[in-house]
Amino acid sequence: MMKTPDDFSFLNPAVSSEPWDFYEVLHEQSPVYQIPETGAFVVTRYEDLRAVLKNHDVFSSDVGSIGGGSLAEIQQAVLKNGGGWPHVATLQRTDPPIHDRYRKLLDRVFTIARVRELTPHIDDVVNSLIENFIGRGECEFNEEFAMPMPGIIIAEQLGLDADNVATFKRWADAMLGAARAAVASEEEVRTNAEIELEAQLFLAQVFEERRQNPTDDLMSAMVHSHGEDEEPLTMPELQNLMHQLITGGFETTQTAINHGMWTLIRHPELQAKLQEDNNLLKPFVDEVLRWESPVQFLARRAKQDVTIGETFIKKDSMVLVGYGAANRDKEKFECPHQFDIDRPNSGANLAFGSGRHFCPGALLAKQEMMSSFKLLLDRLGDIELAKPLPEPVHRFSLFFMPMHDFHIRFKKR
Repeated sequence: MMKTPDDFSFLNPAVSSEPWDFYEVLHEQSPVYQIPETGAFVVTRYEDLRAVLKNHDVFSSDVGSIGGGSLAEIQQAVLKNGGGWPHVATLQRTDPPIHDRYRKLLDRVFTIARVRELTPHIDDVVNSLIENFIGRGECEFNEEFAMPMPGIIIAEQLGLDADNVATFKRWADAMLGAARAAVASEEEVRTNAEIELEAQLFLAQVFEERRQNPTDDLMSAMVHSHGEDEEPLTMPELQNLMHQLITGGFETTQTAINHGMWTLIRHPELQAKLQEDNNLLKPFVDEVLRWESPVQFLARRAKQDVTIGETFIKKDSMVLVGYGAANRDKEKFECPHQFDIDRPNSGANLAFGSGRHFCPGALLAKQEMMSSFKLLLDRLGDIELAKPLPEPVHRFSLFFMPMHDFHIRFKKR
């Protein structure tokens, strides 16, 4: 019997972990789909997605007025009562022209030249992490490599102590608690808010230090980013930018590196192929990002009544742009559920978004992946699972695909 959208639910952890069959059904039967449990609309087709992402007049990144509820109020109360700062809209949650001020700040940092300059150091970080476990012939890949690798780099760029990367990861997980909001308990929300408060109070001290004694890191650049005729960024703005940089610096690249390694294990012939030809690293990275996008959804708000295809969307509805679904659209990518390192248009994937909100850290993330897999495959061979992955493979999240308990074994080359 043919399956219908009613046979699936995005709130089912097994579906959110492996949503590919659901996406195929939606592409065929309901390309703009309203989630029964939340009322949000999911856009799944590639061209529809690009149109939504580029139309800021109709689809706003400022979703604050439709988010929240009692759990969000609990979170904000914990921050306020503890001497922290409320969430405000900055980079990800603003539209042009307000968005442009925040974007220009980061665009000055994450340039092609800066990433090229950083690449030898990225290679050093990768090699040092490999050195920690290569003698054992096995490791827990997520905790020993995929998490610390991007974490060390983003901590250094921000001007934080890379030795505390585990603490920053704990902050990032708490800050991303909203991605589990549909299944989170009041206790979980409160705990995450208390961890975020800890982060805010620490970061506020660092910001004040940078205000008095500027350095050449990103936190100093944020504090001193205003021109002569501009007001400096407020502490709530600074905190929100750090929230996005810390979470983005960890979660998406960590997941992409995990997915790349999992791909190599599921397709062992690729290991030898990449070891023989480093020119295949870029198409490999592009296809990993397309095939299992680390960010599955982000939200927009309909600023007016609008119709996409045959679906009417009422003003102020939440619209989820489905990056993962668009990257599996057969109208754009032939045989989309097949991993194909020779795919000619893998680079057209939407893993990092499109338009004005294209991820500012995309160049850095891709270089981190390139360095990681080049050096991992230079030094490790016959990589395989050391024990079965958990079921479901990913922890539940509405927006991301975090892996865990990922044990691999290998032979030293």
